Amino acid sequence: MEEESRLEQFQKAVEMYPDDELAHFGLGRCYYDAEDFENAVRSFRRVIALKPDYSAAYRHLGQALEKAGLVAEAQEVYESGIEIAREKGDLQTGKEMAVFLKRLRKRGQGG
Repeated sequence: MEEESRLEQFQKAVEMYPDDELAHFGLGRCYYDAEDFENAVRSFRRVIALKPDYSAAYRHLGQALEKAGLVAEAQEVYESGIEIAREKGDLQTGKEMAVFLKRLRKRGQGG
């Protein structure tokens, strides 16, 4: 029940403020937590469209793409996100995405 009300709150926020990247980010997190990865992907893509240098959105988009089975796309998003994080000085976010990317590449090699 609590997750539903949180989801509904972010859906309303996005309706009221369609160009608010934080509302879309929160909505994406709600969808991700609810394991609705398709909608999470959509929300995080919208965040990046609104604010292309939002490095945390790349991290979450990559994770949602992974969960949705879109591994090649996740790798591309992580690569872009690492560069964005480096440019912004978001060292922790960049390191996390580098770990995720390394893990995906290793898994792709049969690991």
